[in-house]
Amino acid sequence: MLNIIINRGVKDIEDENYVFSPDTYFKYNYEDAWFEDELVKEMVHDVDGSTVLSAHSIDSPVLGIIAPERLSGGVKALIIMYMEPELIVNASACGDNCAKWILEIGKRQDITVRLGYEMRFEEPFEICIENSGSVIHTYAEFLWEFQEVEIFEG
Repeated sequence: MLNIIINRGVKDIEDENYVFSPDTYFKYNYEDAWFEDELVKEMVHDVDGSTVLSAHSIDSPVLGIIAPERLSGGVKALIIMYMEPELIVNASACGDNCAKWILEIGKRQDITVRLGYEMRFEEPFEICIENSGSVIHTYAEFLWEFQEVEIFEG
């Protein structure tokens, strides 16, 4: 299940498993084997429009052949969520084009992400809001939870 910690303020999550900067974490921790996974290849193609050629070579229509470190912050965050589900990833590095993938990863395994904005999730979905413990199923419920957290924790 996808678990979201809503956190709009500047305060960081105090957890040793929290990845504040997916770019930095990815740069120093990604593994070559991650790029052999079909879901990773699909996410890279969908989000960045790029094709994984190997663990060290990505074909980008904009940048040419690049190293994995040059992928977008959003796709790097997605890969971390998927490959290291025990980590809490800062999903604010992701745009709305990553929402369907975050939901997909959450269907496959339990993950927790931190989100500081109202990402547009397409219904139907099942998300647990860690701040309140509520399990929500609609975007309207998500917006309600987001505003409640801002009011009570803001």
